[in-house]
Order: sequence, then structure tokens, then C-alpha cells
Amino acid sequence: MEKLPFVDAHVHLWDLDRIRYPWLTPPFADDGPNGSVQAIAKTYLPGDYRADAGGWDVRGIVHVDAGAEPGAALDETRWLQAMADYDGLPTAIVAFADLSDPDLDTLLADHAVHPNVRGIRHIVNWHPDSRRTYTPRDMTQDDAWGRGYARLAEHGLSFDLQAYPGQFPALARLIERHPETPVMINHMGMCVPGEEGEWRGGLAALARLPHVAIKLSGIGFTHRPWTLEQARTLVLTAIDLFGADRSMVASDFPTDKLFGSFAATLGAYAAITADFSDAERRAMFAGNANRLYRLGLTL
Repeated sequence: MEKLPFVDAHVHLWDLDRIRYPWLTPPFADDGPNGSVQAIAKTYLPGDYRADAGGWDVRGIVHVDAGAEPGAALDETRWLQAMADYDGLPTAIVAFADLSDPDLDTLLADHAVHPNVRGIRHIVNWHPDSRRTYTPRDMTQDDAWGRGYARLAEHGLSFDLQAYPGQFPALARLIERHPETPVMINHMGMCVPGEEGEWRGGLAALARLPHVAIKLSGIGFTHRPWTLEQARTLVLTAIDLFGADRSMVASDFPTDKLFGSFAATLGAYAAITADFSDAERRAMFAGNANRLYRLGLTL
């Protein structure tokens, strides 16, 4: 484990004294999609991540939009870039932008001038079950959202897709029309228990597109508490659909800290992939994230 280079494809950092994160602000409740997040509602910086990562040979991390209030999206990017310039982490930044914003181009341009920015995430999880949905409607069906998605390529940005499998078939049609925009599926496509068939079908539609990759992460979003065998089924299905060259292991820390330790989480992915070749494992744990997020690291 310690000898396997690791480029963490999905990490969050935050300074709660600097930027407001509504989802990390009291009162906390157990009935949201993630359950109560009180346990992680404290400042989390590169030193905290390094402490959690323990013996893993972390070569770089990709910071993904951490849910700051929308008006602070650019403030978050500026803070992260300044920290990267000083500390070396994060290695890359996936910033927030609401793709339906009529002034989207201005925000994308402002993000893109920061050298570590590689992409955008706009969480669009919609589910008919009110206990699981993140948004009141499926905004990916809106024309304005689709027009915003089409603007990413103009700014040289990839897209991190966090949605539910029921949204994937329609999203696949949009993503297919824009092959110049790399897409990274977050958290194995967020397979809701009991909807495994829809999940496999939705992922298969996206996997047919060569510019789409998937992150092996976030099992606790849909399976709490999760087991190694549950994780094994999801991870191996994702790898089977996308191949070892389009699959990236990620910790999703500190959010996944709600569901288990770093050692347990990464140890599970290491155990599940133990039968893959050394080259395939090095790709999934480091090489693919390095390539797809254009990090330029020597591994």
C-alpha cells in the first residue's frame, strides 16, 4: 500500500473562518442525503489531509468544489490557488459554477486564469425521493443548463459530474455532443440501493463515450454503513465498464470521513483491485488522475 503512488482525484479543503459553507453550518440534521455532517464541520487544510492519509504515498491531490455559498466560488478558487502556491497542495482545482448562470462566461474566465484550475463542478443530483435529492428539480433538463455546459470547452475546462443514475441517459446525449469537454463521474455514479439496474444502464451509456472517466469513491453517499463486499461489487462494475485506463481512485476526504477512516477507505480500494496488474493499479491510483486532470506530475 505505502509503495503504491497515489494521486487523490477528489479532495475537499475548507477554512470555515474564511468562507461560509452552508452545508457545514448548524443546525445539523440526520435526514439529508449525507446524514448529519457535524463531525466534519471544522476547518480542514492540507496538513489535516496529510495526517489522515498516513502512510500513503500521496503525490498530488485534486480539490473539488466544496460547497461554499455560490457567491464565494471565486473566493474559494483564489484561496486555494494561494495555498497551492505556498504549500504545493492542492495540485489541481475543480471550481464551482452554476451552468445556468446568465453571466457564466465571466465566472468561467475568472476561474480559468488561475493556473491550477482544471475544471468545473455543478452538483445536479435530482431524485424523486425527497430524502435523496439535492435539488428541487432536474436542472440538467433546462436549456440554460445545457447552453452553459457547452461553454466549458471555450475556457479549456473539464466537468465533474455528480448526478444520479436516472439522469445519466439524457446527460449522455448532451455529453456526446461535446467530445471536447472531458467528464469525470463522481463517486461511482452514486448507485442508490435497489436501483442497481438503472445504475448499470446509466453508467453503460456514459462509458460508451471515450471522453468520460469515473472516480472510485464515495460509497458512503449511498450505502451507510458500507461493507467491503458492497464496495467490491460497485468498484468492479465501474472498472469493467470504463476500463482501468478511465477509472480513478479517490478518497473524497474529509467527506468520506463520515463513513470510515482513510485507512479503511483506501484499504478497501487496494484490496478490491489486488488482482489487477501492477500497471493497471498504478494507473487507477495515480496515472489516470495525473493524465486526465493534466497535472504534469512525475510518478
